[in-house]
Amino acid sequence: MKILLLTPPLVQLNTPYPATPALAGFLRGQGADAVQADLSLELALRLFSRDGLCQVADACRKQAQPTPFVRFFLNHLDAYLNTVEAAVSFLQGRDDAAGWLIARRGYLPEGPRFAALAPEGTGTDEEENLSELFGTLGVADRAKHLASLYLDDLADIIREGADPDFGFARYAEQIAVSADSFDPILQRLARPPTLIDRLIDTLTEETVRRHAPDTVGITVPFPGTVYAAFRIAAAVRRLAPSTRIVFGGGYINTELRHLTDTRVFTFIDDLCFDEGYAPWLGILGKGPSVRTQTAKTSASDVQCPTPLNAQRSTLNIPDFSGLDLSRYVSLLEMANPMHRIWSDGRWIKLQLANGCYWHRCAFCDVSLDYIGRYVPPDVPALADALARLKRETGQTGFHFTDEALAPALLRPLCNELLSRGETLTWWGNVRFDKSFTPSLAGLMARAGCIAVTGGLECAQDRLLKLMNKGITLASAAQACKAFSDAGILVHAYLMYGFPSQTKQETLDALEYVRQRFAAGHIQSAYWHRFALTAHSPIAQHPEKFGIKPASCPGTERRFARNEIPYEEPGCPDHSRLGAGLRRALYNYMLGLGLDLPVKTWFTE
Repeated sequence: MKILLLTPPLVQLNTPYPATPALAGFLRGQGADAVQADLSLELALRLFSRDGLCQVADACRKQAQPTPFVRFFLNHLDAYLNTVEAAVSFLQGRDDAAGWLIARRGYLPEGPRFAALAPEGTGTDEEENLSELFGTLGVADRAKHLASLYLDDLADIIREGADPDFGFARYAEQIAVSADSFDPILQRLARPPTLIDRLIDTLTEETVRRHAPDTVGITVPFPGTVYAAFRIAAAVRRLAPSTRIVFGGGYINTELRHLTDTRVFTFIDDLCFDEGYAPWLGILGKGPSVRTQTAKTSASDVQCPTPLNAQRSTLNIPDFSGLDLSRYVSLLEMANPMHRIWSDGRWIKLQLANGCYWHRCAFCDVSLDYIGRYVPPDVPALADALARLKRETGQTGFHFTDEALAPALLRPLCNELLSRGETLTWWGNVRFDKSFTPSLAGLMARAGCIAVTGGLECAQDRLLKLMNKGITLASAAQACKAFSDAGILVHAYLMYGFPSQTKQETLDALEYVRQRFAAGHIQSAYWHRFALTAHSPIAQHPEKFGIKPASCPGTERRFARNEIPYEEPGCPDHSRLGAGLRRALYNYMLGLGLDLPVKTWFTE
């Protein structure tokens, strides 16, 4: 069996999404002939090229009423055509010399994304403005930021002039968010193809012809990849009707567990759930058909209340062969040192342990296997795997993608890496609990940790207790201080609009966050609006949280079901509060407004 694993458009461009390397490593370990391709990267590189921009320009010229920015693009088309490949090559790390041209301004055409910078050629003012944005960054980072703004401009042009569904790390996302019906996706597929659609079709056909697979596995991690995944599946069906098509990934895991619309199976053969290894053993004929839904099975057949392979602790080592890491594009869209990590640099993404060691938060999908079943790896085997990946890829940077890195795993892992003299640079998600002492944070830093991300959620003790987060504001402050004192950057995930949260509690949360920024104990953060999800403890017992979920209408054609609408009588205007929270954080991440009262950011 020849298996082709695909990442559909669009995900981040700086490093491979981890699903296909993880599956490729597993399948090759089972003796399968597995290859992989990143069509998200391929689409971006095809678009952001001289030929791609010519096609964008052709699409823009067909507009009856082009926007001012589209007209700017067409008026400066030669400048864009002459610079796009140099900018991309520089961001790939293939042409460092181009950074000197880009950094001094005037080389790249500058659209609206450059508005925050002083106009080119204004001398001292420009340097002061750049200094404020970049601090003491040198030529390379200045050039990287300017080239990133340039690509952001081009993404906006594509959206305004060629395809309104285009986004830099997502495509047609809106039709897959809370999509209880499959109809919008079918309607979008039936429309005349856009430029992006045609490129997806072309890339799929080229890739399938090159590899001639018997089976195509497509990861569907986010709503912004769903439409493209179905478009790829449709193209494979046209080109090679007998090819088996398999979908898996985060969106499938969380959204399609209650699927009843069998029209989906005109595009695909199998939906794989949870970490995917057990379903793929069935596909290979090496095990029973489990955690897989087909046209002949129902959603209830894949729920698997009893965990499979509950004691599995063998670390699956991803295999990146077939993915040319030098072609990925690093972006520096914001000069905040912590915020840039997501899009800048090539990080080998690797999950160390299955599940979350806490798995009790009321808002989280803890009933799902990939969160609720915690299985840590063998530490010496893990260190061996990290060293192997370092040798095979030539990369020393790792992003550990665990739900939460357990202190009980990190301490022996750090000691193991240090005892071997292994030099790695790594970051990952943690819980801000009392176990992260100055001693452990210092050990992590010595073993190569440069940053952590973690949930402060509503940043209010009553709500943290209500959601069973297992931390307090005091313990979180101590953990953040320990990390920062050790030289580890800290990013905080924040939540607003949690059931029963008052306006004053929201303001108190922002004040707590302001204090952490002012003390230098966190460097970046992001506010998320609370969402009630079907697999969370809150959804099972909403009455305990004072909310009433909307009834789920019975349907013979249900597509996705994850986020559940609900009613909360008397709640504040969380949308208005959210706008103020985001304004405050944007300024805090630039080091601005930290001495202002938090009420400053909210309009009555």
